[in-house]
Amino acid sequence: MRQMNIGIIQQHNTADIKLNMQRLADSIKKLAKEGAQLIVLQELHNGLYFCQTENVDLFDLAEPIPGPSTDFYGSLAKDLGIVIVTSLFEKRAPGLYHNTVVVMDSDGTIAGKYRKMHIPDDPAYYEKFYFTPGDLGFSPINTSIGRLGVLVCWDQWYPEAARLMALKGAEILIYPTAIGYESSDTKEEQQRQREAWTTVQRGHAVANGLPVITVNRVGFEPDPSQQTNGIQFWGSSMVVGPQGEFLYRAPDNEEVSTIVTIDLERSEQVRRWWPFLRDRRIDQYGEISKRFIDGL
Repeated sequence: MRQMNIGIIQQHNTADIKLNMQRLADSIKKLAKEGAQLIVLQELHNGLYFCQTENVDLFDLAEPIPGPSTDFYGSLAKDLGIVIVTSLFEKRAPGLYHNTVVVMDSDGTIAGKYRKMHIPDDPAYYEKFYFTPGDLGFSPINTSIGRLGVLVCWDQWYPEAARLMALKGAEILIYPTAIGYESSDTKEEQQRQREAWTTVQRGHAVANGLPVITVNRVGFEPDPSQQTNGIQFWGSSMVVGPQGEFLYRAPDNEEVSTIVTIDLERSEQVRRWWPFLRDRRIDQYGEISKRFIDGL
């Protein structure tokens, strides 16, 4: 077996960015000491989920890449000899911002980055106001421990994104995430949404024969504008195997810092049993790039 020890940190954040980062650093050090080789952090993990309102002053939270956060997490990665998947608010140029994953390799360097491609715009999730859609494509990031197919949150609803990462040789699909309950929905509707979110990612694992790692934030964050009742992030971070089997699923209401071991060689065996890539009708998929097909 080719095993990989994956650390996941499901954290409740506050408005104190330095405190959030220090708590993450403490958890990263703990997991590294326990044998983690790869540690995945949640989406926009340094602070609160600021997209609940449209406020131009919040662009001040963005930073360049490389910048302070890559220095901070890169130093940790180098000192501990691990790979860290970070999620940052990138200032690319004046007036141009992205929701960007930066993967820090075990020598402290930037192994690569991915800019979130699918940008939502819903009540309490006003991301189109802040983030320009990514322009780096769906390209896995090579690291010292493997080839990582990193995507972000809303990307996880799109099978095309997962498939393109798989076709380009990703060994794992990884989704830093920030998603939660809308308080006006019924309890039944909230659970349907959480289970749909879980199911679609398990489907990516099955369809592509790859492990999937999703790390979500947890806890309540109020809406500063008071237009909504805030977001109760539903946690439920997960690691699933290439047949969609749960290797780990976190609770929906607690912080988590844990290690899950996956067998990367299992993907090869599963793809032999279920040769979905072999049987794809690539000669018939041209219309998939259309927005919608009228007149059928």
